[in-house]
Amino acid sequence: MDEDEIRKSAALEDRHWWYAERRAMLRRRLRDLTPGRALDVGCGGGGNTAVLRELGWRVTGLEYSPEAARLARSRGLPIMRGDARRLPVASSSQDLVVSTDMWEHIDDDAAVARETVRVLRPGGEVLVAVPCSMSLWSGHDVALGHVRRYERAELLALLASVGLEVHDVRSWNVLLRPVVRARRRSNTSESEMERVAAPLNAALRAVVASERVLPVHRLPGVSLVVRARKP
Repeated sequence: MDEDEIRKSAALEDRHWWYAERRAMLRRRLRDLTPGRALDVGCGGGGNTAVLRELGWRVTGLEYSPEAARLARSRGLPIMRGDARRLPVASSSQDLVVSTDMWEHIDDDAAVARETVRVLRPGGEVLVAVPCSMSLWSGHDVALGHVRRYERAELLALLASVGLEVHDVRSWNVLLRPVVRARRRSNTSESEMERVAAPLNAALRAVVASERVLPVHRLPGVSLVVRARKP
């Protein structure tokens, strides 16, 4: 992702419906865990890092992009620069590793998965969220620097290959998938992360929020969210 896209995403992060509901999803998926030491890999502007801190975790954000790291630090967050394929973190030192919408940017995602396992303590947890379904591939993915969208079986096989035990996998942003699919058929080169008028922003957030109570998590969505454990 280039620096202009990074700055645009950071400017949207506090209010945009997609980011707001992703933070809400993160809170729900982690509320059963006792806070400890956490690493937010590919933290971007630091929105999820801030959520982890609010939940009581001793969290450090890790970011490859110097511009994204600068923006996250400007929020008063503890951020280190580093490569997810070679984490500058001691082995077995983390109780939780979170990585949302980052693995799809890296060719060697197997190296990221191996490093995630290395830094987790035995019994530690990982939460990974990624865009799913190559049938949704579009100019949006190209603009954001994606190298893939994940199929469910592909992601689960990758996690199993490094020894992680998956105990929760679900789709996210299910109800808006038809809208996303229709829009992306004509999108050849542009990111869809843009400012949305307040009424539409509230409506889109309400649609995604309704998935909290509807039994839709096994249906195809726009993203996959997985919780797994290191034995």
